[in-house]
Amino acid sequence: MTTTDVNTFISDSGYVRYHIDTRVWEMYEEAKDPYWRFPEELRLEQYDHSMQREANIRSDSAVYMSRRRLWRLDGHVVMVNVDGDSFLTQQLFWDQQQRKVYSDSFIHIVRSDRVIEGYGFRSNENMTEYTVNRPTGIIPIDRDARGAGAAPDSTAADSTAAPAKSRRAAPKRASERDAERIAPTPAQASPSTLTPAVPSPGGNNSTTIRPMK
Repeated sequence: MTTTDVNTFISDSGYVRYHIDTRVWEMYEEAKDPYWRFPEELRLEQYDHSMQREANIRSDSAVYMSRRRLWRLDGHVVMVNVDGDSFLTQQLFWDQQQRKVYSDSFIHIVRSDRVIEGYGFRSNENMTEYTVNRPTGIIPIDRDARGAGAAPDSTAADSTAAPAKSRRAAPKRASERDAERIAPTPAQASPSTLTPAVPSPGGNNSTTIRPMK
């Protein structure tokens, strides 16, 4: 069965849980493994029992295995959770029976305080507690200095950028020169690095980072 120009709500256990907006909806209920196919852009919203929106999803196409209750979202997948965090990837799986979301593709996460990138992703159904596998970058966003919504300064995040040329320093006293000879050089000091922190059992997510001493 094929339905066009779809804008409908779907209930689950007596509650309205989903809102689907798409141009083409194909249903193959007589197949050995029944599924729904959305060959064109799909917009999907998920609600809680109080009709409050929990997640907003958009993808270029999608397949829903109705018996297994498994979604596969393909092509420019964008998912926004209740906190406003955005998740961008090329393929995303949503297992409604196990109440989890996962992907093995490249993932780009935009949060209010940082941008996180990696390959592989696991999360709860609401996308509020998640783990990024093989992280490739964690970029802090200084919103106080640059304003909300501003992109991070690439030169500030790049530790190899050459410093700006400064004025000539004033002559130093002999006591200051002696103190510099005693102090360790930058090569001898232990640099501070950012590494993913071990998540606590009650934490919101597992991508929080803090400096190692």
